[in-house]
Amino acid sequence: MSPRKAAALRGGDRTLREHLIATAERMIAEHGTAGLTVRAIAGESGVASGVLYNHFADKEELIALALRAHATAIMRGLGALPEPGTGTVEANLRAYVVHGLALHARLLPALTGLLAQPKVLARFAALSDRDEDWKERLARYLRAERDLGRLAPDARVEAAASMLVGVSHETVLSALFQGEGLAREVPPEAADDLVTTVLHGLTPR
Repeated sequence: MSPRKAAALRGGDRTLREHLIATAERMIAEHGTAGLTVRAIAGESGVASGVLYNHFADKEELIALALRAHATAIMRGLGALPEPGTGTVEANLRAYVVHGLALHARLLPALTGLLAQPKVLARFAALSDRDEDWKERLARYLRAERDLGRLAPDARVEAAASMLVGVSHETVLSALFQGEGLAREVPPEAADDLVTTVLHGLTPR
């Protein structure tokens, strides 16, 4: 190991590969992915640019791994979601909505910086666990509540999940496209309105 590489790892137990991923993840968390380059990651990591190619097939692999680490950190920070059959469906669904809005508000700005880099997005998608996808977890929760009899037996839970994911996307992307950089915090009453509409619909009861 060169003196420069040794200095980059001094005081920790991480491998150089782990150090590079962690550094890129921190840069994404702080500044997003727009303009993220191998030279910038190497400089922040304290290594020569060529070192990265000893540990990753290409830049796309490193950024995808860092983006996956960023997504995992965000989800871990949002805490656990309610289990089917506990509490009330309305309160639980509200927790899912708040979770999804926060997740998209923190993650989508990083993804939009990669719109011109489809290879990175494809690598990121390949690294993702579909079972841990928020939409799939939401649909799985709603299916379980339907099976428990706490939702109507003919409830279209996949459609409801798609609607809520769409709202989460729109909330973030509309702010980004208006040049505001990051999404605004969604007021609590907005989550309440979404839950009420999904559970009770629009027609008279």
